[in-house]
Amino acid sequence: MKILYFLCLSALLVYADARPNIILVLADDLGWSELGCYGNTFNETPQLDRLASEGLRLTHAYAAAPVCSPYRAAFLTGQAPARLGITDYLRADASDGLPSSLVTLPEVLKSHGYATGMIGKWHLTGYKHHGAEIETRPTDHGFDWNTGSEVKSVGNGANTWPYVFRTQPISWIDLPKNRLGEKEYLTDRLNLEAVDFIERHKDKPFFLYLSHYAPHTILDGRPDLVDKYRKKHPPGASTRDKCYLCEDAGLGKGDPGHHWAGDHNPHLAAMLESIDDGLGMISAKLKELKLTDNTIVIFSSDNGGETNVTSNAPLRGGKSQLYEGGIRVPLVIRWPARIAKGRVTDIPTINTDFYPTLQAAAGVQAQPGQVLDGISILPTWEDPKAKPQREFLAWHYPLDKPHFLGGDSAGAIRSGHWKLIERFNSDQHELFHLGDDPSEAKNVASQNPETVAQLQAKLTAWRSSMGKR
Repeated sequence: MKILYFLCLSALLVYADARPNIILVLADDLGWSELGCYGNTFNETPQLDRLASEGLRLTHAYAAAPVCSPYRAAFLTGQAPARLGITDYLRADASDGLPSSLVTLPEVLKSHGYATGMIGKWHLTGYKHHGAEIETRPTDHGFDWNTGSEVKSVGNGANTWPYVFRTQPISWIDLPKNRLGEKEYLTDRLNLEAVDFIERHKDKPFFLYLSHYAPHTILDGRPDLVDKYRKKHPPGASTRDKCYLCEDAGLGKGDPGHHWAGDHNPHLAAMLESIDDGLGMISAKLKELKLTDNTIVIFSSDNGGETNVTSNAPLRGGKSQLYEGGIRVPLVIRWPARIAKGRVTDIPTINTDFYPTLQAAAGVQAQPGQVLDGISILPTWEDPKAKPQREFLAWHYPLDKPHFLGGDSAGAIRSGHWKLIERFNSDQHELFHLGDDPSEAKNVASQNPETVAQLQAKLTAWRSSMGKR
């Protein structure tokens, strides 16, 4: 019996050692075309470009929504925002955050021996500071450990210690002490916490979710890097005539600090470089600990870039819109044990696919009763030509009023190269053939009424299956 016991124990240990570590690094509002490996020549992203050269770059990866909270909920649950009922970003006083009844990806991995950690932006709850009746934290949804998450509304540009915006009474983030000195920069701090988490959990499988706040507006990069990019190319004209950060810094009225430059924005480039530096730190730590080969490193964004500080060209539109610029995101994956170097695929995927794909990669069985709207695309990771068995991708984005960035209440469906956008507040449809018109410049709905009718029927049926009208 003892021999059998030790044989079983040895088998379990071998199995445990074979399970991959998983690291997801998520940027906030980073457009599809901001990385060097996606064609950008102004921003400098050498670490992310190297990550792509060492793994797989996906050119048709989609966010489940064109705004923040729905993406994050869909990633953690594998369910479409329409099914979850989280279809827009959660307001600061919201009491309808991520339901605790759902089995999240970290909960599944934790139940199979993974250490689970989350760093940074949560945005799946309202905040007691703003009067929310219910506030849930990452540790309520399967993460063993969490740091650097917000305790109040985000996006104020207070990215330097002590992380207090203007005259507000408290820091907006739960970092009681600095670790990088009095001028500690937030992205640098989150990167440091990520490397420390990897060091602490080097001896067992781990899942790390590093959720950056950068480069969400109000853009505010580290000063030395901002100066670097100002010198590299003159910032574009500002899209706003008022900048609180400039006024508080004594720079005067308008936007003399270029926080709202419409192109060649030095703050956006600086914030992205800080994220990129963190990928370099993570890669170096994995190499030092000899964990590179069996660690899945994923980099992506929660939606498209804000068009008031950048362009998502050649894609149309941006954050808050169901055009490609609002929902198509960069996605780079490295896993040397299973993914060959330098691969590129144009096969569409959506971020609900992470849950079943990572379950499959970890050899973890699906949870009984947990409905998954995503599918495993592990075969595509290993063979970029392998097409998953899926007929279409769909989006549901109802709004009470237009988004302040220009998005309106709509739904969308992509099937093959065809994409239909349905406006909920009118009878208007837009139909694009992404193969011929990737910039969605020509609405061909009137020339293709049968295609419109077919896609509309599929979209309506899909919404009904989600319990939505």
